Amino acid sequence: MKPTRPAVLAGILVVVALLAWLIVRQIYSELPRLPWTAIPTVLLLAIGEGYSGWMTRARIARKPDTKPVEPLAVARLAALAKASAYVGAVFAGLFAGFTLTTVQLLTSESPGQEFFVATGSFLAFVVLICAALYLENSCRVPKKPDDERQDFR
Repeated sequence: MKPTRPAVLAGILVVVALLAWLIVRQIYSELPRLPWTAIPTVLLLAIGEGYSGWMTRARIARKPDTKPVEPLAVARLAALAKASAYVGAVFAGLFAGFTLTTVQLLTSESPGQEFFVATGSFLAFVVLICAALYLENSCRVPKKPDDERQDFR
């Protein structure tokens, strides 16, 4: 599995944000209000992935008072991190599109409130993307120092 490239995630985010902005500005009045509950939920997921990355890094490095980690568990965590990063980029783009739409309508009361919900949700998904990238990075096998490598000349 190749590492996730942040540039690809940024590209997905920008494309989805532009598409969401184009669609939402046409049908905004027909949409229900944005739920604020996505913000704490996504932040809890990000905290969980960040903690998992921290513990996995310590276990792979065989720090004192940690159990060795099973390779299959590391592979599962890496797959979770990769999926979270891509899904986070899509939803961050969706909420960025909502933010772009509602920022133009800040003078009204309802769109003003939705601006803050959309912006908070966008930021929560950006935090999730960062936690996912950290978890994926933590799942990498550390490189051996030069003196441990065998020279086959």
